[in-house]
Amino acid sequence: MKGLDTNVLVRYLAQDDPAQARKANALIGGVVGKGERLHLDVVVVCEVVWVLRGAYDFNKETVAGAIEKILDAAQFSIEDRDLLREALEAYRTGQGDFADYVLGLRNRKAGCSATATFDRALRKSELFMLL
Repeated sequence: MKGLDTNVLVRYLAQDDPAQARKANALIGGVVGKGERLHLDVVVVCEVVWVLRGAYDFNKETVAGAIEKILDAAQFSIEDRDLLREALEAYRTGQGDFADYVLGLRNRKAGCSATATFDRALRKSELFMLL
């Protein structure tokens, strides 16, 4: 199994740099063609959301749809897949960033009653307590 860095997955999704996209396509296609899987760390998924929203200016629903397809793809081994699905639903309906919901859910899984924050966008989420 090979792990993917954010930039490789973004090149694969965006296809905006022909040389890098060819390399990403060849790697991913080659691994999947052999029946192997690629690993995506939670950090990579969070960074992909950030890059697609910030650098590419995709709207929230487009990004959420892309992440949902990634989470559904059998060719990816994904750390905490179920937690990421839950974070994705919170992201779709909430005002916070995707990574915020991932953090809040991971902290809850670790036994925290809430995650303290100054981020007013998270004030309605039961995962957070606004300071």
